[in-house]
Amino acid sequence: MQPSSPHPAPRSQGVGEPEPPKSTSGPSAGGPSGHLACPALPFLRGIPYLSKHRADRMRRLGDFLNQESFDLALLEEVWSEQDFQYLRQKLSPTYPAAHHFRSGIIGSGLCVFSKHPIQEITQHVYTLNGYPYMIHHGDWFSGKAVGLLVLHLSGMVLNAYVTHLHAEYNRRKDIYLAHRVAQAWELAQFIHHTSKKADVVLLCGDLNMHPEDLGCCLLKEWTGLRDAYLETRDFKGSEEGNTMVPKNCYVNQQELKPFPFGVRIDYMLYKAVSGFYISCKSLETTTGNDPYSGTPLSDHEALMATLFVRHSPPQQNPNSTHRPAERSPLMSVLKEAWTELGLGMAQARWWAAFASYVIGLGLLLLALLCVLAAGGGAREAAILLWTPSVGLVLWAGAFYLFHVQEVNGLYRAHAELQHVLGRAREAQDLGPEPQPALLLGQQEGDRTKEQ
Repeated sequence: MQPSSPHPAPRSQGVGEPEPPKSTSGPSAGGPSGHLACPALPFLRGIPYLSKHRADRMRRLGDFLNQESFDLALLEEVWSEQDFQYLRQKLSPTYPAAHHFRSGIIGSGLCVFSKHPIQEITQHVYTLNGYPYMIHHGDWFSGKAVGLLVLHLSGMVLNAYVTHLHAEYNRRKDIYLAHRVAQAWELAQFIHHTSKKADVVLLCGDLNMHPEDLGCCLLKEWTGLRDAYLETRDFKGSEEGNTMVPKNCYVNQQELKPFPFGVRIDYMLYKAVSGFYISCKSLETTTGNDPYSGTPLSDHEALMATLFVRHSPPQQNPNSTHRPAERSPLMSVLKEAWTELGLGMAQARWWAAFASYVIGLGLLLLALLCVLAAGGGAREAAILLWTPSVGLVLWAGAFYLFHVQEVNGLYRAHAELQHVLGRAREAQDLGPEPQPALLLGQQEGDRTKEQ
């Protein structure tokens, strides 16, 4: 965020593959209103030995951030501690506060650089995050998470969230759909429960979801967050606000074949509560090139937004009233998410059952080999087959335990959604097709803060 001033606040830059920093700015000191410049920069995928031109892009990223002097920079794919320390040192004159969110085996990739003191900071690691045996995808090893930092800017409490959800890989046969929906629900719940004392809520991240995807709709409907691209009246950049475009030399062109103009999977979402009003004054994206040198910083485009925040009496806040008809999409999304998580649980149970059968067969084979070895008839063959048989049992055991954990993770989210739907039916006293007039106290509590 960039401090507001008489002139327009700096552009906010969008998230990039390893999402580059995103910054925001709060109301001007001494006034009830101001600009919030929220850049979510497209940072390179900072994977040592794998990312192309990593060192050069890291250097240029630091130069860019120092030059633009945003209030808050959020990055999403800084996997290397060495890279984080490099940026921390390079940016320290402009951004004295910094934090690296660590989780998983190789880290979450999330880090923040702030011009203002960070009052509070925490993170939540998603329960489900892909499969450990899908090594070529790597999401499981990264420990995908959401990071939260709380800033106090000129009397305003800002909750800024940065996240990176599981990648899609194959849109036609998306084996990670249930995991991503569960992550979206966890993210929505985390924001809901941690933002009750905030005046402004800002979420920037690579959600790896198209705007119409189930997880994206679930997140926005449950939290009440608004999409900067859809809200702004002044947009400049790539067609339809896409953040992965064919012009970018780091993009896998094969993945974008079905989407000739690119896809929009990086977002800047926001809302104001407790007597504040927020709007997106302008939004801009890069179009495949670095704004200065021409070479992209990432395979994702940057989002550059200017948000306007001011005090607003409750009756003037456009978010303060939600009639039943306006909440009806929420019920539809909740039921669809509940169904998708149910399908995911069924699939996970099938794999757990399959693994249990393999364990049984493996143990039976081991018993047979023991008998053969003891009898001496086929001793050499039995000894030869002993090691791979033990390996099979151990592998199947690990496979079984992981998918049991997956079942439990999906069940948790599924049960929470079922509880929400049940409460809605009770409140409405409508059988199978409730209209969410008074959805539930949990959700109402979040939105009535704006009244």
